[in-house]
Amino acid sequence: MTELIRNPKKMTKAINELQTVITKKRHIEESNISKLPYLHAIIKEIFKLHPVVPLLLPHKVEGDIEINSYLVPKNTPTLVNMWAIGRDYNLWSTPTSFKPERFLGSKIDISGQEFDLIPFGSGIRICVGLPLAYQMVHLVVATLIEKFNWEVGGGIKLEEMNMDEKFELSL
Repeated sequence: MTELIRNPKKMTKAINELQTVITKKRHIEESNISKLPYLHAIIKEIFKLHPVVPLLLPHKVEGDIEINSYLVPKNTPTLVNMWAIGRDYNLWSTPTSFKPERFLGSKIDISGQEFDLIPFGSGIRICVGLPLAYQMVHLVVATLIEKFNWEVGGGIKLEEMNMDEKFELSL
């Protein structure tokens, strides 16, 4: 939500999209999610910038392998750094900017097939809760956007909001 609060025009665009889809019911339903492309783009951008699990589960190299003339010996533990992938200038233009528009019309999804964006992992160890979690994130974010007026109080300027990340567990 912080990224949307810091970007009021993007928040307004999301609100407008929601209002056109849920005109009569006045609350979001699971059946509405597929009709909200900008919301999908926002969620993907949030997963890119702020992965829930910055380092995916560790793996071991099954056999000696050479990568860019560097030998990685068998049984070496390896980690996928999702935080770094989301900020890689070789993969993304302006990777540290909140730009949901980069995902509009994009084929990149979170199913583990595109290694640019794998917030739930990939392959045999992909998160089994992916379908449920992905739907729930959309429903929660859509509900928060629709039901509440989000703004910064106390005279704080948007550009002064502290966006420093900490490595800790949230419950």
